Amino acid sequence: MSRTSAIHLRRIRLFALVLGVGLLAGCGFQLRGEAEIPLADQPLYIEAPAGSALRAALDSRLAGSPVRQTEARAEAGLILRILAEERAARVAAVDRNGKALAYELHYGVRFDALDADGRARVAPQSMDLVRNFANPDVEVLGKRLEEAMLYQDFAVDAADRLLMRLRAALR
Repeated sequence: MSRTSAIHLRRIRLFALVLGVGLLAGCGFQLRGEAEIPLADQPLYIEAPAGSALRAALDSRLAGSPVRQTEARAEAGLILRILAEERAARVAAVDRNGKALAYELHYGVRFDALDADGRARVAPQSMDLVRNFANPDVEVLGKRLEEAMLYQDFAVDAADRLLMRLRAALR
């Protein structure tokens, strides 16, 4: 490869990179912000029922963030309490024989936050996430796995929304 073709190739790559960045900026793409909790409210203690999918999603979201967590409630500057975490399904469509063709899946969360002295920092709040779930006769085992994955996605979405609400309330 000659020197001029190498320079030409570099210019094309640079142009493609600039074009790609410009397109991403123009479409509104933004990186998700880090979880932010004021230093005065740290460390954070999360109180949740055993086996909570939301707790696992919160731990995942907070890992690598500047938010310090503690496993000891007595050390906490802020106590995030997951008061309720509920799953529900409702039939959304049926065929002419009465068999369910689609469900509406619900994932409800109720939470609040207290300071170290037990005073409310964030009043109890609720959120209800909803998705439709098609349920044809084929691939029954696959549909059960898909439903479980949807509920896992619900927990991740709920964790993101909860952290956004917490950040807004603590400002």
